[in-house]
Amino acid sequence: MSDAIEKPLLAVLNGERRDPPPVWMMRQAGRYLAEYREVRAKAKNFIDFCFSPDLAAEVTLQPIRRFGFDAAIMFADILLIPIALGRKVWFVTGEGPKLDAFDVADVDQLTEGQSRKVLAPIAETLRRVKPELPGHTTLIGFAGAPWTVATYMVEGGGSKDRFKTRVAAWDQADHFDAMLDKIADATIEYLVMQAEAGADVLKIFDSWAEGLPEPLFERVIIRPTRRIVEGVRAAGVTVPIIGFPRGAGTLYPRYAEETGITALALDTAVQPEWMHKALPADLPVQGHLDPAALRSGGAVLNSEVDRLLDSWADRPHIFNLGHGITPDVPVAHVEAMLARIRSRA
Repeated sequence: MSDAIEKPLLAVLNGERRDPPPVWMMRQAGRYLAEYREVRAKAKNFIDFCFSPDLAAEVTLQPIRRFGFDAAIMFADILLIPIALGRKVWFVTGEGPKLDAFDVADVDQLTEGQSRKVLAPIAETLRRVKPELPGHTTLIGFAGAPWTVATYMVEGGGSKDRFKTRVAAWDQADHFDAMLDKIADATIEYLVMQAEAGADVLKIFDSWAEGLPEPLFERVIIRPTRRIVEGVRAAGVTVPIIGFPRGAGTLYPRYAEETGITALALDTAVQPEWMHKALPADLPVQGHLDPAALRSGGAVLNSEVDRLLDSWADRPHIFNLGHGITPDVPVAHVEAMLARIRSRA
């Protein structure tokens, strides 16, 4: 029996419709779970947590054991690629990631060809998780997209409007594009390693794709993503690739058409009727429950789950959130969401 038949999520990525759809959640291994918090306390900091295969494998498996999700996504972070490029990354409690702000004019200082060596513990996490999963469960590997990774590098951390990065992209276009290419090439190496270590699916997170004018979107979102997809395929990797340009709005269809992705993950603001018309009829989509509705629970949650199930019933669909689950979501709400979805069987 093929993986596409054994694993519902892979079946959907191969173009099948499933009712109920397969389901998993972004950040499903996270602080809303008491067992996650217990394991997290064993690591001295978040980066060490990501680079500890025994701990990372354990938290990757926790939501599978508890909820029976159709996919496990490896526990890591999108900001490991800057480390492979020779940059320092650390996390400050209550503030998030911090980096030494990078001047794009110094692009030649970025280390190349080190992803496999520096990020080898992530591959080991995948190798440990794979044999522990139920046969129907898909294993997802991932990386941050070049634009999103670049925003953290240039800003020196998170930023609401990424203004400094956008100025650099316009003002120092040659240097900026060269930086994106280096990030993309490091990401190709990283994703190929993940596939070789057992990932059934790869996902590219462009969390900060929102608000870009079309010419910039083409340069910093579509072009480097296409470079990654083509590079991964050129290395002989055939697993499906999900792209998530969060906040892309009316540029979602261009992204889907021009990057070569297998499936499109959608954010909470997407209007399904419009998206159906704008996308190829057979393109699988993923998403896009509002995490706030999950937090609210009750009738609100039920209504939104039903709306999305109905909206995507005629298309290959993976049920997910439109962004990551928040730490304050009660476990009972996740259980209620899953019961609502699975009652469609």
